[in-house]
Amino acid sequence: MATDSVGDLRMTRVDAARWWALDYLYAARRQLAALGQITHPKPPAAWSRGDADRPIVLLLAGVYEHWSFLRPIGDALCARGHRVRVVHGLGANLLGIGETADRAVRALERVQRPAAGWVVVAHSKGGLVGKRMLLTEAAAQIGLRGVVAVATPFGGSRLARFLLDPVLREFDPGSPTIVELADGTSVNSRIVSVFGTFDPHVPEGSALEGAMNVQVPVAGHFRILAAPETIDAVVDGVAGLSA
Repeated sequence: MATDSVGDLRMTRVDAARWWALDYLYAARRQLAALGQITHPKPPAAWSRGDADRPIVLLLAGVYEHWSFLRPIGDALCARGHRVRVVHGLGANLLGIGETADRAVRALERVQRPAAGWVVVAHSKGGLVGKRMLLTEAAAQIGLRGVVAVATPFGGSRLARFLLDPVLREFDPGSPTIVELADGTSVNSRIVSVFGTFDPHVPEGSALEGAMNVQVPVAGHFRILAAPETIDAVVDGVAGLSA
């Protein structure tokens, strides 16, 4: 896939502060909504139905996120004929990227390989997990076609080095995990990276060399998930990987 051009990401400090506030407000609302999923943790029944000739979509949320953060995207893909799945047991995605990828791969190995294969649709850390899955020897065996990643720090985030939580420190650009994933360029052509005009958590941006990079006119790290432009870009990305 060719790499799209990326627009100018500059904005004033006032604009940035405003987007920070709106982004965290959205994230707080999604976390409150996720609390309701604790007693009803199963995805919508409609997600299990779809066209057999379309890849099944595996949703991977970001760190500290429940799979329901991706519900707007999952609903849209379901409406377009895709079956949608999540990996139960990942909780708030607090395990290391490599271990999470191994668990996701094992989950797909335990089910019958779909005729049209799988496409991972992910947010933030989930996109790194998806790329790690593509780099495994099992990727071809399970039929993993590619990854559509939203707001993913493929090159890490320099903000991580100031954080005490080891879960977040893994995103340091110099961490072994980020360096290893950055070196794994052989799978970049099977990745669609969707990102907005400003991401307070990923100041380096989410453009990935060799991937299909799609910038949408939306700011934020979390709010971007529910934006119609993002959903359209994800749907198009899945379609491109399905061809």
